Amino acid sequence: MTSGTPQLSLYNTLTRKKEPFVPIDAANVRMYACGPTVYDFAHIGNGRMAIVFDLLFRLLRQVYGPDHVTYVRNITDVDDKINARAARDFPGLDLNEAIRKVTEKTAAQYQSDVTALGCLEPTIQPRATDNIEQMQTLITALIKRSHAYEANGEVLFEVGSMPDYGKLSGRNPEDNLAGARVAVDAHKKNPADFVLWKQSSAEEPGWDSPWGRGRPGWHIECSAMSERYLGQLFDIHGGGLDLIFPHHENEIAQSRCAHGTHAMANVWMHNGFLQVEGEKMSKSLGNFFTIAQLLETTDFGGRKWPGEVLRLAMLMTHYRQPIDFTVAQLQLSEAKLKQWYEAVFEHSPMPTSWWEHLNGTGAYLPPSQELIAALSDDLNSHLALSFLDRTARPSSASEAAQLASDLHFLGFDMESFWETCRLAMGEITDKGEIDGLVAARGEALANKDFATADRIRAELAEQGIALMDSKDPETGERRTKWEIKR
Repeated sequence: MTSGTPQLSLYNTLTRKKEPFVPIDAANVRMYACGPTVYDFAHIGNGRMAIVFDLLFRLLRQVYGPDHVTYVRNITDVDDKINARAARDFPGLDLNEAIRKVTEKTAAQYQSDVTALGCLEPTIQPRATDNIEQMQTLITALIKRSHAYEANGEVLFEVGSMPDYGKLSGRNPEDNLAGARVAVDAHKKNPADFVLWKQSSAEEPGWDSPWGRGRPGWHIECSAMSERYLGQLFDIHGGGLDLIFPHHENEIAQSRCAHGTHAMANVWMHNGFLQVEGEKMSKSLGNFFTIAQLLETTDFGGRKWPGEVLRLAMLMTHYRQPIDFTVAQLQLSEAKLKQWYEAVFEHSPMPTSWWEHLNGTGAYLPPSQELIAALSDDLNSHLALSFLDRTARPSSASEAAQLASDLHFLGFDMESFWETCRLAMGEITDKGEIDGLVAARGEALANKDFATADRIRAELAEQGIALMDSKDPETGERRTKWEIKR
């Protein structure tokens, strides 16, 4: 941590209070966040979690140095939901091949989606299927320590073997039994016991193990991956509020009991729920939206929404609070971004070489200390954005450069915003159409059809697109570039 850096404080779900963050090793700050189960495209609630922990990742890198922070976000690519989706979408195809098709397509879409939301790539993105051996090692340790047992072809964690099970969620073991289907789970010692390893049929994906061919339970996957890449005890574990129970509670139980440690992670962080226009997001209500839908279709609010707009809309509400995702909120987010970007571009030509003109160094400036101080208070994004509002009236190029650097630090891509925003609003046509019109104008010029060339230039100018002609210094051929003007 550099001198003068504000003390970072984070709300810890485990202790139910905000605490100063003290890493186990300041030279290797370690964070894990639960990633997607890749059976379907990620919805906007998943996007909120990705944005929240990306912001924390950025802050930790600023405070401790980029080379001293390890962020692991997993991909769950073995799950019964994946099996069901593969069988549904690819009937008649070998199930393992169908699963591969589903997971590869969905995982690639997730990467594309969160990149569009301004998220940095985590340090490590492990897949569950690459860590089966680590899961089996953990399960073996749990059996040896009398925290797990075999029954009816399964290996189960024995909840009663852990005296303080339920500490994260605040649930008593008795609460976990309410409504349990004892008749169905008669092979369990306790209806609350959960699966670590289960049998696979010949058609289902499976791996050889000491307990027969089978596949892991959901919870053991994250315990194994976090240990492999971050150690038995690490600094921060994050996810959505819905993961506190049973997923994170069971992760803690598995990891602590397998290793005999007092904790799995020192700090547990959870972002709040997301509603859409005041209602719980649900396919039955017709208000269920994937990130890809919001970015690529007009299903919500009758238009596409740039990733920067979606990101800011999420950050306008503190991460622990519930968020009401509305068209009005996105419109406000877009207006705010435009205001900030216009403040920067008042001091620079746009968009070509604007940064070199504004800053001259080719690198972004360190983020403002007041911005870091706001985020150091449990990711107080509302306070951080209020600071940007106050500084969004730069009177010089140097102040504009600082505003641009602060926006960049928060994950907003100024170089693409104007283009994507205006494309989304229909103010300009598709990029391919623009390139086609530019090519048609070039052909018209080559044929000395200047009237057509002038007409195309005028049509593009009406849409805010400026054309710049130049000659290749070696071949003498005409080259035309286009850019979007304010």
